[in-house]
Amino acid sequence: MTAVVATVIMYFSSVALAAWEDHQRLTREELLVRLSHAPNSGRIDLKAKNLSDLDLHGIDFRGADLSSGVFNGANLRGANFDSANLTVSFFEHADLTNASLRNAILFSVQLAGGILRGANLSGARFIGDLKNTDFTDATLTHMRGAADMKNQSMGLMRTSMVNATAVNADLSYSDFSRGEFTFSDFSHSKMIDTQLFRADFSGSNLTGADLTGAQLQDAQLINVDLTGANLTNADLTGANMQGVRGLDSATKTGTRGLRPQ
Repeated sequence: MTAVVATVIMYFSSVALAAWEDHQRLTREELLVRLSHAPNSGRIDLKAKNLSDLDLHGIDFRGADLSSGVFNGANLRGANFDSANLTVSFFEHADLTNASLRNAILFSVQLAGGILRGANLSGARFIGDLKNTDFTDATLTHMRGAADMKNQSMGLMRTSMVNATAVNADLSYSDFSRGEFTFSDFSHSKMIDTQLFRADFSGSNLTGADLTGAQLQDAQLINVDLTGANLTNADLTGANMQGVRGLDSATKTGTRGLRPQ
C-alpha cells in the first residue's frame, strides 16, 4: 500500500502540471453514450476522464470505475455514484447537492469547496480533502473515514474537513478517528456512537450536537462550543478541552473522562 500512496502523490503533482492533458475530455452526450453501453455485470471503465465544468445533474454512475476522474466545477446535483470507484478523483467546487455516494470508494479524493447539501455518503470509504465544503443536512453514517495507519512513512492520510459547514449533518456510527475537523460548523449535527479517537475539532461549533456514545478519547477540543450538546455516555478520556465553552449547559449523563475546567 505504501507504493500505492507514493504513486498517488506523484500523480497529484504531475496532473497539476499537465493541466489534465492526459485525461480524455468527454461531453455530456459522449458520457451518456458510454454509460448506455455499460455491461450487465462488472464495472464500466471511465478512468481518467475530464468532466470538469459540465452539467451532469441526475446522471447514474452507479458502480462505475471513475478513478482519477476530474469533476471540478461540475453540476452533479442528484447524480448517483453508489458503489462507484472514485479513488484519486477531483471534485473541487463541484455541486453534489442531493447526490448519492453510498458505499462509494473515495480514497484520496479532493472535494475542497464542494457543495454536498443533502448528499448521502453512507457506507463510503473516505480519505481526502473536504476544506470549505458544505455538508448541510448530509448523511455520512457508517462511513469508514479513519486515518490510514498503514502509510505513516508517507505522512498521515486522513479525513480533513477544515472550515466546513455540516449543520444538521448525520455522521453517526462512522469511524473518523484522527480526522481533522477544525474551525467547522457542526451545530445540531449527529455523531451518535461515532469513533473520533484523536480527532481534532479545535475552534469548531458543536452547539446542539448529539454526541451520544461518541468515542472522543485523546481528541482535541480546544475552544470548541458545546452549548446544549448531548454528551450522554460519550468518552472524553484524555481529551484536550482547553477553552471549551458551554459545557455547563451540555447533557453529561454517563459521560466519561470529564475533568474539572
